[in-house]
Amino acid sequence: MAGSDRQRWDSRHAAVSVGEPMPPSALLGRADVLPSPGRALDVACGRGAVAVWLALRGFVVDAVDVSATGLAGGAELAERHGVGERIRWVRADLDGGLPAGRDPDGGYDVVVCQRFREPALYPPLAAALRPGGLLAVTVLSEVGDEGGRFRAAPGELLAAFGDLDVLDHVEGDGEASLLARRTP
Repeated sequence: MAGSDRQRWDSRHAAVSVGEPMPPSALLGRADVLPSPGRALDVACGRGAVAVWLALRGFVVDAVDVSATGLAGGAELAERHGVGERIRWVRADLDGGLPAGRDPDGGYDVVVCQRFREPALYPPLAAALRPGGLLAVTVLSEVGDEGGRFRAAPGELLAAFGDLDVLDHVEGDGEASLLARRTP
């Protein structure tokens, strides 16, 4: 990612308040499908709302973003909710792939990618799941909206994650979400 992109995200995160914990779009009203608390990965975590939501549910979270400002906001949110010790904030450029995990086996019980689309990361996202692990992905979509380089084509998530057990898939109104589980 270009330095100007990092600066743009830092500026964007600096312009908004810290916010509150919230589930990823793919899990709205579906928290019952979460596995028992274990390890979670929040990719492109921004200001940490999803990472803190997961930590409040007992998960130990690796929260990854390119923006130091976003990560600092996330750490503030985590401390405010008493889960700061459950989250590792990792500054990483996802154009270089996913950073290494905390455990030697590298697997996660939950992987979330909310509103960040990089098709080259789809295979590593699926591979990061432990058997029985849950994947929640939401991206901008061409379905019900204009096209563009940051928007997924119709069926993109289903095609990318077809080897997983798909629990839910929705496309429309410019957004696509997929909830899937790696077969135990």
